[in-house]
Order: sequence, then C-alpha cells, then structure tokens
Amino acid sequence: MEIQRIFDLLPYCAQQYGSKKDFFACKENNRWITYSVQDYIHYANLVSYGLLAMGLKKGDVIATISNNRPEWNFIDMGMMQAGVIHLPIYPTISRDEYRYIFLHAMPKIIIVSDRALFEKISSLTEDVPSIQKIYTFNKVEGVPHWSEITEEGKNHAAALQEELEKVKSSIVTHDIATLIYTSGTTGFPKGVMLSHQNLISNFTTTAKVHGYGSESRALSFLPLCHIYERMINYHYQYKGICIYYAENLGAIADNLKEVKPTLFATVPRIIELFYEKIISRGKELPLPQRLIFFWAVRLAMRYKQDYNAWYGFWRKIADRLVFRKWREALGGNLKIIISGGASLQERFGKIFGAADIIIAEGYGLTETSPVIAVSNIIRKEIRYGTVGPVLEGVQVKFGEDGEILCKGPNVMPGYYKDPALTREAIDEEGFFHTGDIGTLIEGKYLKITDRKKEIFKLSSGKYIAPQVIENKLKESLFIEQAMVTGENQKFASALICPNFPYLHHWASHHHIDFQDNKDLIANPKIIALFQKEINAINEELGQTEQIKRFRLVADEWSSATGELSPTLKLKRKTLQEKYQLLIAEIYNL
Repeated sequence: MEIQRIFDLLPYCAQQYGSKKDFFACKENNRWITYSVQDYIHYANLVSYGLLAMGLKKGDVIATISNNRPEWNFIDMGMMQAGVIHLPIYPTISRDEYRYIFLHAMPKIIIVSDRALFEKISSLTEDVPSIQKIYTFNKVEGVPHWSEITEEGKNHAAALQEELEKVKSSIVTHDIATLIYTSGTTGFPKGVMLSHQNLISNFTTTAKVHGYGSESRALSFLPLCHIYERMINYHYQYKGICIYYAENLGAIADNLKEVKPTLFATVPRIIELFYEKIISRGKELPLPQRLIFFWAVRLAMRYKQDYNAWYGFWRKIADRLVFRKWREALGGNLKIIISGGASLQERFGKIFGAADIIIAEGYGLTETSPVIAVSNIIRKEIRYGTVGPVLEGVQVKFGEDGEILCKGPNVMPGYYKDPALTREAIDEEGFFHTGDIGTLIEGKYLKITDRKKEIFKLSSGKYIAPQVIENKLKESLFIEQAMVTGENQKFASALICPNFPYLHHWASHHHIDFQDNKDLIANPKIIALFQKEINAINEELGQTEQIKRFRLVADEWSSATGELSPTLKLKRKTLQEKYQLLIAEIYNL
C-alpha cells in the first residue's frame, strides 16, 4: 500500500508485520517488555479518540518532553491521526528556551516523562496561556498520567469513530506533521515545519540503502525529539525492524549485550567513545596480547573495502584473535552503525569496517528531514571521509562559495511564523541553503568540509576552516574537544578540552600527582605532552592552518553545562564568551 501520511504506517505495518510480537521493547523492572504491531495500533487509536474527546482540533499543537520509549510512538501516531501537530522538545534545554518555544508554538498540552521535568515545566505554565494540562509518562502522585488520554479515548471510541475517519481523510501529504525547534549553536532556536511528505520521502528512500528487515533488531538511544533518530525510528518501523529503547546512555554497553542489535544510529562522539574504550582495554593487556592487539589495530587502519587476498589472509587472523572480541563487546550481532549529526573521522570507518561492522555515514539537517546524502550498503557505495552519494530523489548543487544547496521532497515548507527567514533559507528555485561547504568526490560522494558561518580569515587574508582542524585534533586520544580560533589574528590557535579519564590514567602511570583538573593541566609535563600531540598534528596541516598556540581548559564540555548543543556540536559563541580572557591571553590582547 502507498504511504501518503505518516500514520499510514499503521495499516502498512499491520499488513506486512501483523504477526510480530516484538515491534517495540523497553526495559521495566530489569525485564524487557515488548509491544506488538497490534498493541501499537490499539494505543495510537485510543490516543486519537482521547484527543478528539478532549476537544483538540486539526492544527493544534501538543509538546512532548521525554526519553525514548514505546509510549512516545503511541502518542506520536495518535496525534497525527487526529491532525494534531507534534512538537517534541529536548529534555535538557534551559528554562528560557522552553519559555521561548512554548510562547512561539503555543501548545495546548504537554506530556513529560517524569517528576523532575513536570516540576521544571509546570512552573512555566503561568507564562504560557495556551497550556491547558501537563501529563506524565511515568506515574507521579497527584499528576495526570498519559493513560487518562487513552481512558478518555476508550470511553468515546464508538461515538468518535466516524469523526476520526473524517479527520484522517482530511489530512493530505503536504500538511504539517511536526514542529521541531533546532537547537542551534547561537541564539534562540527556529521552528522547522516538516510535512508528512518530507519525512515519508526520507524514511522510504533510506530504506533502500541496506537489506536488513523484520528479522533484525535495532537499539535506539539518540533522542527521538531530534529529527535524525525520529526519521530512523520511522525507517525501522517501515522495514519491520524491532526497536529496543535503551534505558539511558549509561546503560548502552549492557543493553547492547542484552539486545544483540543488528544496527543502531549514533553520532561520531559515541563511536569515538567505543573506540577509546577498546583501545584502553588493549593497553591493559599483558605484553604478548598487547602486541597482537595493536598489530590488529594497525592492520585495521589500512582497511579498504576492495582489499586484496594477502590483506584478507591477515585480516582473518586478526579477526580470530582480536576483532571478534570487539564485536562481542557490541552485542555480537552488529552489522551496521549509522553515523550522523557531525563529521566522522575517516579512520573509524576503516577500523570498524575491518571488524566487519559497516559505518554508514550520512548528512543532513532538520530542515531536510534530515538526510541529503548517505552511504549505500546494497550498492557498496561507501567512501571513507565522505557522507556517501546524494539520496535518490534529492538534488544537490553548489553555490559560488562551495555552499551545499539542496532541493527535493525532503526540504521543509519553511520556518514556523517566519516567512522572512524562510525566504533567506530557500531561494526562488526552491533550493535550501544548508550553510555547509562541500564538494563531490569522484563525481558521486558528497564531502562536507566546513560550516559557511564558521570559516574565518586570519589577518593575512587566509581562510581557516576550523572543523577540519578540530577533527584532526580530536584524533588524539588525549583530546576530547577542541575549538580553533583566530579570526583577524596573525595565526590560528586552539582551546583544548582534554579527555580527562584517559589523561588521569596516563598521569597516574607517569607518577604525576595532582589535586584536580585545574592542577593537572598546569603541570609542565602535561603541557609538554599536549605540545607533542599538536606538533604531530601540525605536520598534517598547511602552514596557515597550523596551531601556533593552545590553552588547556579544566572544564569538561557538555550539552548539560552549555558548551555543546544537544547534538554535541560546539557552541562557539558561548565558548568564546566563557574563555574570552584565555583567548585574549593567547593573542596578548
């Protein structure tokens, strides 16, 4: 059957996978609880009836602020069948951002996951007259539970059946399905409107890039409020892949071993953490095993898809001795890691590829639903260092300055309540201006080189693309994050956030005493260590790109503390303000 509205997934899944008992799964009281396709349809319908009974109309907005869970899907589909626009929001943003989004989108109902979020959000309701009620997914004493919506639906199902069918029939593929406020790295977020067609075009087309289906399992841990995991969530449903929702980020390692997924979607930083854990364990092995381990790592660094028989012979040996243990640590059944949200270092594609785990890197934005380009596993179109070929049905061209311009069914209708900003982003020909700089490799593979707004000039007039240099810096095991700076200055410099767990381990092995991170980064031996790392990286950079000076910071950067966006991108303006004295010291301002 043809899918024209996102909620058409329900009858489609019933037709294709109606007998599946484990369509969704989550962990409760140390036990995995599963939901079938029929459970999904049952709860979604009850939510639709409940919302209609409560007086919600087509075009009204409901916000969810929650962790990943099956109930999120029941609410999501129930809303869309009733014509209600779903506004998912990050649980980690500030009160000011919540207030801004609520006043801009004017939601009538908010559904949060737990008591902490209820207390945070309920204090804002006086400022937002549109909010009528707040529900929770977890049971919280004295607070309305989301099951009240389904109970309302159960009580009115018979009376509202005809009305629901009328509402569903009135919804067309170009209608707005969701509002997503982009986190951004500066200022308040923009409300991106996405239609049913936008998301359907993305999840049905990305379904063609790999061959795994209803026999497979996926582990979901990136936030469903982000368009990347949201689209992948629909993609899994469309392919009949059972979705296991991780308990939390801290439980990923345990959940991988329990679920044994075939695939999962993630961001480069999580892949880096997997790699760092593998390497740190390798360093702790007895000498003979350690030598074999790092021989295998060096072999993996030379991996390419079309390897010759000689390489294949040694890879089989390395697999038996080392690589299979890596796969076991990731559940033992992992075939694909989908990487997006930021640039992935080329070496990770090779390392995991050598261990028979394909990293399919993709690229896109919230405004493009999100995928513009992605590696194609079926056609073996994977090129390390790129984000793969442009997605079927999507057009890409480049501006005079190298900016990537995109046109297709995945491009948003516009920004909510902001036609002027929409006209700035989408030109008269219908091309969305991504703000990213890129090029095509071999006439096929899209390569992202930097953000248009982040490229800056030195006082010499030479351009610096900071992301390229930052990714090189982060290849060091000692560097967690880095921000390259130097606009209108004579040279480029960097603020470096060390990988403190790894640095603490190194310092203890080298008998360096310290009281805290501030004390540690002031130690001359530590400064010399980082200088050595930067000297090695500078050899791979052009003369003007080289980092002439650097400063270590004692803080660990995160989205919770405000230095990174929820998708773990640098908030450059925030960092420049926070470390303005340190930057001034670098340039003796």
